[in-house]
Amino acid sequence: MKYLIKRLLEAVPVFLIIITAVWVMVRFVPGGPFDKERPVSPETMAALNSYYGLDKPMHVQYLQFLKNLAKGDLGPSYKYNGWSVGEILREKAAVSLQLGFCALVIALFFGIALGILSAVFRRGVLGVVFSAASLAGVCLPAMVLGPVLILIFSLKLKWFNSMGWNSPADIILPSITLSLFYVAWISRLTRSGIVAEIQKPYVRTALAKGVGPAKIFCVHILRNALEPVISYLGPAAAGLLTGSFVVESLFQIPGLGKFFVSSALDNDYTMILGCVMLYALFILVFNIFSDALLALVNPKIAKELNK
Repeated sequence: MKYLIKRLLEAVPVFLIIITAVWVMVRFVPGGPFDKERPVSPETMAALNSYYGLDKPMHVQYLQFLKNLAKGDLGPSYKYNGWSVGEILREKAAVSLQLGFCALVIALFFGIALGILSAVFRRGVLGVVFSAASLAGVCLPAMVLGPVLILIFSLKLKWFNSMGWNSPADIILPSITLSLFYVAWISRLTRSGIVAEIQKPYVRTALAKGVGPAKIFCVHILRNALEPVISYLGPAAAGLLTGSFVVESLFQIPGLGKFFVSSALDNDYTMILGCVMLYALFILVFNIFSDALLALVNPKIAKELNK
């Protein structure tokens, strides 16, 4: 508990550093949020800058940003008239979260299962096949896998829609596309962890005492072998929940990805900051969650962390 409180307190300044760095960087990018609009008179441009407070000194704008952030106000979007950043995040992030959560479940289930099979059959042909499959998953990017899945399962077999977000089945192909890379990495981590644990003396001692192989594997080997997977779970979960830009574009999913990309192209300062804050929050929270889960699985780690 002491460690979690410490991590939460540490996360606050890290979060502020991240959003401050991004706030400064977007302000020094050439151009402004209204430069790509239709040509307007200098008076109109000055009125727009005055209305949104962009004519004030940088330090005044930053302090106003922090003041609004403390109230939960992320400001209006400069690109999408009539929409606030908070409204866009609430509506569109829900879609990205659904996609990321489904991909995370697939990655954990199939990654751990494939890793166990690779370790159990590591001396046979099946072990080679499973290891090769995990290696292929690491090397195959989403921008290649997505069109292949669309070609096979949408255009040829016609099992799923090639794009859109209209029915529960529409989440299947995007989730598989997004999760494959993480399935491969979790599989490799699980396999290496199991192989390392099998060779430790406590396994031979337990077998000599008559403990069943199944009990040794499930209670001791697998629990210890999954520690690297749990450590990887934090950045993996954050990556799945925030790294769906390519997948959302391929399958025309109305998630947050396209808003982040368009806001970066249009210098929509408030939208960029809102997306970055959301993604930074995901990364910090999931890393703390993975540390807590790791301490729960291994009490020795919990004792070390709480010192």
